[in-house]
Amino acid sequence: MAETATRPDGQPERRRANRAALNLSATMRDGSRSKARVRVIDISTHGCRIECTTPVSDESCVWLAIAGLETQYCRVVWHCEEFIGLEFEKPLAYAVLEKLLKDNAQLTEKAVGDLRSIATRTHWLARQANDDHIHILAELSRQCAEDAVIEGFRLAKPKR
Repeated sequence: MAETATRPDGQPERRRANRAALNLSATMRDGSRSKARVRVIDISTHGCRIECTTPVSDESCVWLAIAGLETQYCRVVWHCEEFIGLEFEKPLAYAVLEKLLKDNAQLTEKAVGDLRSIATRTHWLARQANDDHIHILAELSRQCAEDAVIEGFRLAKPKR
């Protein structure tokens, strides 16, 4: 029998696809508001996690524009501080996601540093958070720290 993954708060994991670390600039538009700059932290075929200072409400819908992809209509699944989880209305084709990841395969030293900064900030926020947000922030901190280590090793690996 297959074991179901659980989140840090003990709830079952609902994610349908694995996420890949990224550090991409994008824009988000919430209804009639003007565009806001956001940073895509990670992405999967079904959604992504972004960093954005524009406030949004859970269950609201936004347009997300990432270079190299069609503009995506998304539902805000969660938001916590400046971090937002989005679900794409229409999942990305696997080949489209693979091309985006291939085109952005090597994170820069700055991007790795940004992941470390997000990990540190979300760790601090998790320590201040209420019960509703602590697991979201702790998981984001853990994932960004892990991605920063992995990508840092890739940068340090000598080219052949």
